[in-house]
Amino acid sequence: MEHYGIISLLPTVLVVLLAVWSKKTFESLLGGCLLGFIIISPTSFFSEATDSLLKVMQDPTIGWVILVCGLFGSMIYLLTESGGTLAFSNYLLRFVNGRKSALFSTWILGLIIFIDDYLNALTVGSSMRKVTDRYKVPREMLAYVVDSTAAPICVLVPLSTWAIFISGLLENEGIALIGEGIKAYFKVIPFIAYAWIAVAIVPIVSLGLMPLIGPMRKADKRAQGGQLIPKGSESIDLIAVNTQVRTPKLLHFMLPLLVLIGATIFFEVDALKGIIFTLFFTIIYYGVIRISSIIQSMQGIIRGFKTMIYALAIVLMSFVLKEVNDGLGLTQYIIEVVSPILSKELLPGLAFISLSLVAFATGSFWGVYAISLPIIIPLAESLGVNIYLAIGSVISAGTFGSHACFYGDSTVLSASASGCNNIAHAITQLPYALLSGLLSFSVYLILGFYL
Repeated sequence: MEHYGIISLLPTVLVVLLAVWSKKTFESLLGGCLLGFIIISPTSFFSEATDSLLKVMQDPTIGWVILVCGLFGSMIYLLTESGGTLAFSNYLLRFVNGRKSALFSTWILGLIIFIDDYLNALTVGSSMRKVTDRYKVPREMLAYVVDSTAAPICVLVPLSTWAIFISGLLENEGIALIGEGIKAYFKVIPFIAYAWIAVAIVPIVSLGLMPLIGPMRKADKRAQGGQLIPKGSESIDLIAVNTQVRTPKLLHFMLPLLVLIGATIFFEVDALKGIIFTLFFTIIYYGVIRISSIIQSMQGIIRGFKTMIYALAIVLMSFVLKEVNDGLGLTQYIIEVVSPILSKELLPGLAFISLSLVAFATGSFWGVYAISLPIIIPLAESLGVNIYLAIGSVISAGTFGSHACFYGDSTVLSASASGCNNIAHAITQLPYALLSGLLSFSVYLILGFYL
């Protein structure tokens, strides 16, 4: 496929520069997208931009994302309004006696909710705010812990939306027979270095075994002075008052959450069907125990959906940026630059580095898998590279992108649920993501030479 060469990098570079300068995400994405459309079609860039926006809105994937994220916001609103989130936080506070245990508990909770990264980020972030706030943990630190156990844990557990998607790709590429993609995925898990390292670093940081780095250190000093929330934060509004619930009960939180996990698994790990089923259950359940009427619950669903509008706007624009980058041939350009230096020993490491850049630039992680696996798998087979090692490097690259890209869906939702500006979250998290990335690259270099 044709590409625009090094010029194809300009829109993404502009997005990053604008974001660092303005601390605004949506506006930065808009600026980068407009530059891309001007490069692609200087005389009709406005029409190209509007056509692309309409195309993205018609995409089943973005429709799925909007519904899932919006309805998760509705679910969290109902849980908060019922007093369930408060009861859960109060319950956890009985076992938390300090800053370290608060962060460690957040990590453990993130490991438990492995079904979907959206469910993980929104549930853990919203329910742990009160716990970490008590011990003056900056919201950036909470968002980091939440984000580091969202996508990373989802690729390490084969019963998740990420694993199901990737196993389907493995079947399409002939790595596994139809219906046996999960069996092949089990063989890939040991080689997903970035996920293992990112998840492992969190308790080390949480327990104070590693000093805080750069921007996170500054955020911590600010929090110790009493300002937990960074300036300009956009968050899900989970503060709801319901005078009918005088004594919040833990069951009001746990039962809908368990139903959500069970329903998602029952519907073949489909988060959309799981959340819709759970909302119906929660409306009936809250009505039977007289927490809220059906009308009140429906109003709560609308209010909760509205709290996700800003986050969804960012995700929408990230999909438009992906369209721009596809039009510029960004992925093809990076692969073309790397291809001449590929070898059996270097393939895993170079695949990880190059595809991490693609994932970070495009904000598309599952898309990177769909595009790159049909390229990397034949390359690995022709060069004699361990096929599961090569696939693991690709999955790691997408996980790194999900973790580090400040306009990626997981990053945006982790920041929103934690009550933190996603630029502040991305900047404070980036050193840890880069550390994990560097260690992962080293692992792939070593394994490339010895396997």
